[in-house]
Amino acid sequence: MTEPHAVVSGASIAGLSAAFWLRRIGWRVTVLEKAKAFRDGGQNVDVRGVAHDVLDRMGLTEAIKKQNTTETGTVLVNGSGAVVAELPSDGPDGATAELEVLRGDFAKSILDSLPTDVEVGYGDPIASVEERDDGVTVTTESGRIVQADLLVIAEGVRSSTRDQLFGDQVDLRDLGITMVFGTIPRTSEDDDRWRWYNTTGGRQVHLRPDNHGTTRAILAYADSADGDLVALSHKQALAQVRERFGDAGWEAARVLDAFDSSDDVYIDRLTQVRMPLWHRGRVCLVGDAAWCVTPLGGGGASLALTSGYILAAYLSGASAGGIEAALANYEEWLRPVVGDVQKLPPGLHPFAFPKTKLGLKIRELFMKVITSKPVAPLTAKFASVADTDQQLPAITTPILNVGPRPDNPGL
Repeated sequence: MTEPHAVVSGASIAGLSAAFWLRRIGWRVTVLEKAKAFRDGGQNVDVRGVAHDVLDRMGLTEAIKKQNTTETGTVLVNGSGAVVAELPSDGPDGATAELEVLRGDFAKSILDSLPTDVEVGYGDPIASVEERDDGVTVTTESGRIVQADLLVIAEGVRSSTRDQLFGDQVDLRDLGITMVFGTIPRTSEDDDRWRWYNTTGGRQVHLRPDNHGTTRAILAYADSADGDLVALSHKQALAQVRERFGDAGWEAARVLDAFDSSDDVYIDRLTQVRMPLWHRGRVCLVGDAAWCVTPLGGGGASLALTSGYILAAYLSGASAGGIEAALANYEEWLRPVVGDVQKLPPGLHPFAFPKTKLGLKIRELFMKVITSKPVAPLTAKFASVADTDQQLPAITTPILNVGPRPDNPGL
């Protein structure tokens, strides 16, 4: 019997999870990634909720633990760096999760564990897709033509292939929040906590430790009327960020100076993705391409990891004629989990990004109350994301016993 063939477009957490599980259930898998090489680096992501079970089933829990960022807790600080509140970090799903890892380290662990016969190609993304009743014909930018039974789109929030195929069904919701991420030199004053600073003008400064001897920094601000910095050149965007944060205080000046010479600064205008369907025919969407929850919702990496398993579980044992029904079941299982994460509380902007001194004071008092000893356990419970009472569907075909990639034989 010929193995069914899947093309997975995108080689970060969602795409690699889909590739891992599809090969395990007996599919031939080709991964196509737009970037010319594996994209390392990135900011903190974590494993939460149902993703713990998925990671265990992949046999990667210990590998991810070894990549821990070293972050031990989360504190809110004032302009002098003094702690004004500490967020709950007890248990596996606190503000600082038990499994806290950099995006690049997480993705690399999955990549290194892929079965040896999964093809991963870089620098030749999809140019066009022809949909057929029994599969898809994918043409890459270099002219390569790939026939497949299934196309899995895992390209992220601004997926070009998704927009090509589902454009009129893609609802991109601008949250009016810009975030600037980057890696900066570590100093003796940096510690093992996520330090989070708010100031007037709806501005935030974040510093987080990593396991590479550097510090991950974020500058964030809320301004619904502001232009999209993503559309500007790197130099122009950083100039506008410097103008906005020049008088922000605390560590803002240090971060701005370091961003000028950092080689991994990334700017994002937070955008949720809402779609009425995540599949059509022999095409399906996973991860941020389907439902981007943004860092405000949290749990994006956990949903990405979980989506690969859910997809493969429902496809396991499906006949060629049953693939579309399997995709419908995949979507039905994940919809409520994603929906819970995408629901942002009302009044998020004025609370999370206060613009005035009075707003800052009110927020500080509120944070002290909800992080106090009597209330903190309830706060932690409501902060849980990517969790569900649903049982993970079972894989109904024998899982292939195929080895890891030769460049990482120890996994």
